[in-house]
Amino acid sequence: MDVNLKNIRPYGDTMGDGAVQLSFTLPLPLNSVAVQAAKQLVLGMGFREAEVVHSVSIGDEFSFFVVYGRTDLHVDASQIQPVEVKSVVWDRARCSEEVKARFGRKLVVVGACIGEDAHTVGIDAIMNMKGYAGHYGLERYAMFESHNMGAQVEPQVLLARARAVKADAILVSQVVTQKDIHLSNFTRMVELVEAEGIRDRVVLVAGGPRIDNGVAMELGYDAGFGRGTFAEDVASFIIQDLAKRELT
Repeated sequence: MDVNLKNIRPYGDTMGDGAVQLSFTLPLPLNSVAVQAAKQLVLGMGFREAEVVHSVSIGDEFSFFVVYGRTDLHVDASQIQPVEVKSVVWDRARCSEEVKARFGRKLVVVGACIGEDAHTVGIDAIMNMKGYAGHYGLERYAMFESHNMGAQVEPQVLLARARAVKADAILVSQVVTQKDIHLSNFTRMVELVEAEGIRDRVVLVAGGPRIDNGVAMELGYDAGFGRGTFAEDVASFIIQDLAKRELT
């Protein structure tokens, strides 16, 4: 199928019809006023042909809506720069072979979900021996020494552990994003690593469901991994990034 990258529009029933689906909560009890308010809100955003297709009460004074609409906006995808992590992904066995050949020792990785964030699912998916979806975590990688500190770890505590074990890489996870608290925590971690004077020798990786490589690099990280990431993605990047540093 030929696609005009200069004129990309949302797709619903037919190519380029501009159909979109929006979901949101309003601080109104579910009634006819709330339904009309949801519709008017979407029309006010510039969408046309707004239609409330689902509504449900989520409390005495709150309602959740799903609204269909159409937009005439388009994007020029030919001008968008990719933000993917630039590394070749190896499987677990290949990662071990590469570490032995390139470094002749185990690589030390320390990771945690920092701040008050209590979610361990992300950091566990990458580091825990069981891993996620059939992809084993770094604890099962023969040539990685992994220290998973879990959740609600203050940035300075994570840095202290990394310093104590002479970590080659620090993995920082954030799931909670209310009021952009994840950005503040990510930034604080970078500041501490730089103040410690080890930024040039340690690989700093950010991760979470609402992070991507572009955002991570803007914050001062070497890479960022979001949804759909497995341990081999992170391990491969760490190996290749460290190898580049040794050559420069």
